[in-house]
This record gives sequence, structure tokens and C-alpha cells, in this order.
Amino acid sequence: MDEVPGSVGTSASFSLRLGQAIFSSASLLFMSLGVEFYSYTAFCYLVTIMGLVIPWSFTLAMVDGYSVLVKCPLRQPGILLIIVVGDWVLSILTLAAACSTASVVDVLLHANGPYCPPKFCNRYKISAAMAFMSWFLSLASSLFNLWLLPSL
Repeated sequence: MDEVPGSVGTSASFSLRLGQAIFSSASLLFMSLGVEFYSYTAFCYLVTIMGLVIPWSFTLAMVDGYSVLVKCPLRQPGILLIIVVGDWVLSILTLAAACSTASVVDVLLHANGPYCPPKFCNRYKISAAMAFMSWFLSLASSLFNLWLLPSL
């Protein structure tokens, strides 16, 4: 069977997972630097989802790294199905969190009063951008694995 670039157990998948973990960590870091993030539900939602994405991506990055080192890609249909479903669920949740955070920041910036200090709003914008980058990598990873699933 041919190896799909980006599927579980490849170096491309390792890079995608590492990128997901890095962007999710950056999003969480920039959101947590502002001590007022808990005032808005969308920001709390982003923190919660990034807290789920980081261990998922990091664990699968370790699995991919191990598979690359021992040159034995993971090709068990049951495990691959769990990874695809987990990727899709976290991808949808990450997109929802990134969109809600971006929309709340936009409302705070364009409101008639100073609802958001510029220092915090810039951090929130960067956090939303990092969440979108994490979502993009998560979507790519899940599509590559979904592409591999029917061939098993």
C-alpha cells in the first residue's frame, strides 16, 4: 500500500501535529497573558478547547515521531478511525472557538466605548489568529487521514 503524505506515522504528519501543538500553545499563551479573558464566554471557550487540542496533538506527534524512528507506520483501521474522528471533532471545536473569539474581539473593538484596552485586544487578536492556524493544520491532518482510511 502506498503511503499518503501527512497520514499517521509519516514525517509530514509529525510536522502537522507539532505545528498544531505549537499554534495551540501560542493561542493559549496569548489569551492567558490578559487576566481579563474570563470575562467573556468565547475567550473561556477558546482556552478550554486549546487545553484539549494541545495534549491530543502532542500525543499524536509523539506517536508519529516514534513511527518515523522505527519505520513502522500505524495502519490499524480501528486506531485510525479513532484518530480521524478525534481530529474532526477537535477541528470543528477549534474553528468554533477561533471564530467566536475573533467575533467578540471585533465587537469589543468597534463598540461605542473603550470596552477593550488596546494591549489586551491585540493579545486576543493574536490568540484568535493562532487558533485559526491550529485549525488549518488540524483540518489538513484529518483530511490526510480520512484519505487513507478507505484504502485499509
